[in-house]
Amino acid sequence: MDVTHSIFDFKPSQETFVTIGTFDGVHVGHQKIIKKLVKNAKASGKKSVLLTFFPHPRMVLQKDVHIQLINTIREKTDLLEALGLDYLIIHPFSKEFSRMTALKFVRDILVEKLHTAKLIIGYDHHFGKNREGNIEQLTEYSHLYDFEVEEIPVQDIDDVSVSSTKIRKALLDGALKTANKYLGYTFSITGKVVTGKQLGSTIGFPTANIHIYENYKLIPKTGVYVVQSELNGSTYYGMMNIGNRPTVSGTYQTIEVHYFNCDQNLYDAEVCVYLLYYLREEKKFKSIENLKEQLRKDKTASLKFLEEQINLQ
Repeated sequence: MDVTHSIFDFKPSQETFVTIGTFDGVHVGHQKIIKKLVKNAKASGKKSVLLTFFPHPRMVLQKDVHIQLINTIREKTDLLEALGLDYLIIHPFSKEFSRMTALKFVRDILVEKLHTAKLIIGYDHHFGKNREGNIEQLTEYSHLYDFEVEEIPVQDIDDVSVSSTKIRKALLDGALKTANKYLGYTFSITGKVVTGKQLGSTIGFPTANIHIYENYKLIPKTGVYVVQSELNGSTYYGMMNIGNRPTVSGTYQTIEVHYFNCDQNLYDAEVCVYLLYYLREEKKFKSIENLKEQLRKDKTASLKFLEEQINLQ
């Protein structure tokens, strides 16, 4: 997959099949659109193109600095590449770009820059200044500029419409099973292992303290999770705590992973942590000894889950 960071740097050598959107989460609904795009493009001898934007439009138009996204740009890129796309365009979103009318967007971007032969979009797609563009306008413009438009109907799972918003809410509510079901893959966080306060080592549960650089990355509900990572070519399981460490009067949120049977030095390493199961909420214990007792229970519960779910020996 070829990645371009501006529409204006994209120079296709032939007509393309295109889809457009923020695609936060690259969830099962998104995957349906993209798989259809890739399949149709190949069948027609064309190249598949996905146009997305960063920063997220809400960060720019609503100054929503607190928006949390399911994927970082790198995570999204990896997910999209796995779906077989030919081209990914990550265009910088700005107020100036947002003022482009629907007609100008179709004429100057879809037709002139992307050489669109077919546009495949979701049922609720809007575009252009004040989101004035919709499926009806696209269909009208497609006749004028000679390209095809195909609309994908709402993707349902168990009669619940899948959306990035619902997945974010599920993650923030601790409904990890629901979130992973809607995503179609296991939610993860990626960060660098940094030096912590070393408390875990003193109580027999050494942890890798994960620092996430992207401040827009969604951090799920505080609490304890069963997790998995690939470390230097081997698979390790463990339990992760997200929270403020109230038992030791913590003043800021940390993400700490205790890996089972792992004696590797992970400091400064970049690790990807897959969240398999939400075990319990964060609690404040009366003493460190009570905390140690709970951690032993958490480990037992984690190993039981792993044995039942993935036959961990």
